[in-house]
Amino acid sequence: MTASAGPVSGSAASGGGAQIRAELLRVDNLVVEYPGKGFRAKPFRALTAINISIGQGETLGLVGESGSGKTTLGRAVLGLAPVTGGKIIFEGNDISRASRKQRRVLSRDLQVVFQDPYTSLNPALEIGDILAEPLGVQGKSPAEAKKRVRELLDQVGLPSDAIHRLPREFSGGQRQRVAIARALALSPKLIVCDEPVSALDLSTQARVLDLFLQIQKDTGVSYLFVSHDLDVVRHISHRVAVMYQGEIVEQGPADFVTSTPGHPYTQRLLLASPVPDPDRQEKRRADRHRLLEVQRMQNEQAGVLA
Repeated sequence: MTASAGPVSGSAASGGGAQIRAELLRVDNLVVEYPGKGFRAKPFRALTAINISIGQGETLGLVGESGSGKTTLGRAVLGLAPVTGGKIIFEGNDISRASRKQRRVLSRDLQVVFQDPYTSLNPALEIGDILAEPLGVQGKSPAEAKKRVRELLDQVGLPSDAIHRLPREFSGGQRQRVAIARALALSPKLIVCDEPVSALDLSTQARVLDLFLQIQKDTGVSYLFVSHDLDVVRHISHRVAVMYQGEIVEQGPADFVTSTPGHPYTQRLLLASPVPDPDRQEKRRADRHRLLEVQRMQNEQAGVLA
């Protein structure tokens, strides 16, 4: 089952019904290849024929195991991965091969939150300087930047005295709040969230996810939310796209894809998610092994027929 890639969504994150959302981002038949290593080596294809879209104020969850290509897709949207074929359309404009000057303008509307908040923050700068930096690049005066920094700290639930503290003085969850504040500094329309809670403990994960949801409710920002965790994606997304070996194998409303998946790979992801009940966990583990065995036998039969 592969549902429509369009921005008509059943909203798991907001608790509402199906909504029609104006399209913000569309990716058409995207192909990303990297040069092969060695003389005359074939290029490595990281993404094949990717088609997704994100509406205004919508979250598209991108889920898959390590190496599936989900981070590469986020990097392509940000202009950090080479586009070999296809198009990336943002607000009606093709940004697939935008110049550095064009990307600087786009940075007002396209931002990113990385997985590790500590390595993504300059350890030598105070938090106030980290948050003011993108504002200064875009021409804001020091007074305007200082006012905006205080607004950002309040928005992500950090005290005002954080301005004069260094990243090492904060916990992992607090540092991720700083990273979120930096992404919000220019009031972007789309934030690529690349595994933003995977390095946090479970209780901190929940608080940061709730912060993402509240920010979206307050500002109308859209997210491309990358994760390997189906439960996290279910919690925050309106729609979900499942990636496997550089392709999208299934996508649709979050409630549907994360509860009754149609593709065998998504079924395996669902059965791999832990549950607190030991009996249910044992049954889920047995179901996963049974599914893997059935798929192995099907692959062997397909090989014989070929």
